[in-house]
Amino acid sequence: MGSLRQGVSIELFNERGAEYLPGYLGIEMLELKLNSLSSRMPVRQLHFAPNHFLHAASIVALADTTCGYAAYAHLPAGADSFTTIELKSNHLGTVKEGSIACLATAQHLGRTTQVWDAMVTDEADGRKIALFRCTQMILWPKT
Repeated sequence: MGSLRQGVSIELFNERGAEYLPGYLGIEMLELKLNSLSSRMPVRQLHFAPNHFLHAASIVALADTTCGYAAYAHLPAGADSFTTIELKSNHLGTVKEGSIACLATAQHLGRTTQVWDAMVTDEADGRKIALFRCTQMILWPKT
């Protein structure tokens, strides 16, 4: 299912995101494979809500960034880019310290859409923190 786009790499993703939200949040891409991408985010005070639990938006940012970079890496030949058209997350737990990890896996790699699932876990013990799914619309050059 699918193939990797020429010229994409972990280094490119980490460099590209440095001055944007992923860099601010400390999101780091780790391993790109066919149909998957893994990442991590060290937990800092800025990731928490006032109730002292991880803010859902922090978790979603990690999952959505990982799925988005994975979608870019798996664009069909000739496609320009993509945009997220739907996302859903189920939050199952939190962490108070350490890091959270994410593994995005392709569920559908079509010419018009892609569907990605991501599992966010406590990096220390593998406990599930959140389940995430998004649909990406493939953007083609205007003719």
